[in-house]
Amino acid sequence: MSRNNHELAAALAPAREVEQLGIPPSLVIDLVYRLLFAEGEVSIARFTEVLKVHAQVLDTILARMKQEHMVEITNAGVLGRLSYSYRLTEEGTRRAREAMERSQYLGPAPVSLESYSRAILLQTAASRKIGPREVQQALCKLVLPDDFHRRIGPAVNAGNSLFLYGPPGNGKTTIAEAIGRLLGDGEPIWLPYALTVGGQIIQIFDPLVHIETPVVQEDANGTARLTAGGPKVDRRWGCFRRPAVMVGGELKMEALDLRFEPIAKFYEAPLQLKANGGMFLIDDFGRQQMSPHDLLNRWIVPLESGVDFLRLTSGQTIEVPFRQLIVFSTNLDPADLVDDAFLRRIQMKVEVDGPDEKRFYQIFQNVCRMQRIEFDQESFVYLLQNWYRKPQRTMQSVHPRDIVKTVVSICDYEGSPRRLTPELVDEACLSYFVR
Repeated sequence: MSRNNHELAAALAPAREVEQLGIPPSLVIDLVYRLLFAEGEVSIARFTEVLKVHAQVLDTILARMKQEHMVEITNAGVLGRLSYSYRLTEEGTRRAREAMERSQYLGPAPVSLESYSRAILLQTAASRKIGPREVQQALCKLVLPDDFHRRIGPAVNAGNSLFLYGPPGNGKTTIAEAIGRLLGDGEPIWLPYALTVGGQIIQIFDPLVHIETPVVQEDANGTARLTAGGPKVDRRWGCFRRPAVMVGGELKMEALDLRFEPIAKFYEAPLQLKANGGMFLIDDFGRQQMSPHDLLNRWIVPLESGVDFLRLTSGQTIEVPFRQLIVFSTNLDPADLVDDAFLRRIQMKVEVDGPDEKRFYQIFQNVCRMQRIEFDQESFVYLLQNWYRKPQRTMQSVHPRDIVKTVVSICDYEGSPRRLTPELVDEACLSYFVR
């Protein structure tokens, strides 16, 4: 095992004693109260399942709570104390209500900010090793220039930033999505479900972003393994595909800051924190509900330093790693959106231009194959001559898909076999292009 993996194993080592949790015990005790309040009677196995804390730690906490007459045993089981079930006493119920007033968060126990930062840095310290074949395979469904993968691959391996620009309808978003899948299919990443700062809980896990991958489970006591036969891992950490967060024109500045839930009384992580270790795509850059200038000002320091600063409602500022591939995608002129100072901080700028006639022909054939309609050379030449060359219309990679789909819809509407003819091409283009 490499030194980096040794350090990661130490950062993710399971806590078998309360003192090893690295967080105030009161946070876990409050979670115990809230789960008992929500479910009434709870077994040690159920506590472990929900809170992701080792059964030995929970047994210690519950034994102490029983001594203080906050809980009582409802089922002693036959396998010793680790098979016990508990419920709240009258005094315990009062304490549970107080715990609910402090926060309604109920889920995996958090890890410390220090542990989180250390683990993220260890897992993103080395550049990714993605070769030309993998990048070409990720882009194989797109008809692109032969050497296009050479413009994308280095940016993915560097894991810093990428700026995709060019006219609309030529696959910028599709390319970015392919990059996200490429990262997701690579080495998984260990992320905590939540972290804590100053007694506050920040929920990182988002089921829409974080997709768990199988890990080697050791037992039901709250441990897994880093690799098969490898070191054990605290189950407050989950093993996930590299996350891919994708946003468009709906992005607001608030989504990039900690969001405090005033009723539930815990924080939701901002989008860039959820994307750590993976990719963050800002699609349609320049069309967000904030100016490009404001967005760039927000991220100019993180892009430079790899560190982001977030503020709690108390005014406390926390420092978190900013380690993801940031992809900006726009069909607007970059010169109108950003200044030279910002462009210098984006390592790779890639233009995604429209296809020439040869690539347009290949795309059209591919689309016909996918739509199960026979390619007709005469109809294609007619399309090229009458709808592109004569009106001097710019070709876009998306046009073949849309035109062929429209032809298919016309044929299906008429109840006739799907086919390409110059007449159907005319009818499809008349309804597709705006004069």
